[in-house]
Amino acid sequence: MNLKSYLIAASIALVLGLWMLSGLFDGSDAPAQEAAESEPEARMDVRVTTLSSESVDRFLESQGDTQAERDVRVRAETEGRVIEVLAEEGDTVDAGDLILRLDLADREAQLAEAKARVAQRTADFQAARRLQGEGFQSEIAVNEAEAALETARAQLSSIEEDIANTRITAPVSGVVERRSVDEGDYLAVGDEVARLLDADPMIAVADIAQQDIGKVRLGTEAEIELATGDTLTGQVRYISGAAESGARTFRVEVAAPNPDGLPVGVSATVRIPQPSVEAVFLSPAWLSLEESGEVGVKVVNADDAVVFHAVDIVRADRDGVYVTGLPDAPRVITVGQGFVRNGERVNAVPRDEATPETDAEAARQAPMTSGGN
Repeated sequence: MNLKSYLIAASIALVLGLWMLSGLFDGSDAPAQEAAESEPEARMDVRVTTLSSESVDRFLESQGDTQAERDVRVRAETEGRVIEVLAEEGDTVDAGDLILRLDLADREAQLAEAKARVAQRTADFQAARRLQGEGFQSEIAVNEAEAALETARAQLSSIEEDIANTRITAPVSGVVERRSVDEGDYLAVGDEVARLLDADPMIAVADIAQQDIGKVRLGTEAEIELATGDTLTGQVRYISGAAESGARTFRVEVAAPNPDGLPVGVSATVRIPQPSVEAVFLSPAWLSLEESGEVGVKVVNADDAVVFHAVDIVRADRDGVYVTGLPDAPRVITVGQGFVRNGERVNAVPRDEATPETDAEAARQAPMTSGGN
């Protein structure tokens, strides 16, 4: 074999060696990479349900209590013994109705004496003026006679008023809530005789926080739910112009017709309507608490990624809460929200495809879950 043949053979051997080496070093990772790419991404299964929003009525709600329109303590304005009682506890009375009478004692004699004194002083004053006109009486004497007449008239008026006060009447219309005396009792000036309640309308008093007082307007219709279970509808009639020091709340009064005479002095919930909003109704168990302290809901977006949305609770009912802050038709995570993070891709399982194992997981997830972003 000549030199040329050796060179050709060596060239072929070199090319083959380089080709084999290129396959060893350059292509060794390709099968592994292709295998890795062919393996599906590991995702956690979460249970989701698609929700829709609805128009929700909102209320500014506050706890308070109820009062009567008038709560009057009737007191004796003269002293004496009770000789007749005409109103019993529970009776309805009108303003001016007689509640009881006191013994006149010697008041009639005092009245007769006062009338006689006025008549005498009137005659003296007239005689003094006549004599003054004839020049036989001084002006000072006339003035003294006139002063004596006025004193007598004042004494007569006083005894007449005292006699009138022996007839104790209702100053306002209402119900006799309590009568403090019975026939035969002796009353001194200022002693309580009875307590009258005028509870129609009923007044519900609530304290509204300073950040909410701007949402209340005079004349706004409001609902009053009593601790007894009864419900009344009234109107806001009074809003305090100054906050209570310390509490920073404002007194608000709602007056509601009370024709049935529902009791006052009971606890009440006052609800003042606010503009309605579009909100989503969901179970409180689906809420999440972030490390930042925000309360929200985790949903799965179109890319199957978890997104945390902070929400505002606008109303709470017995079976759930209405919230705002979610996108349209959100796929809310109902099971597994405590084990996935914001931005993580998941396998969303519709709620109607859940398995018994998923239901068991839901039971364990019932309390509010927490997780970071």
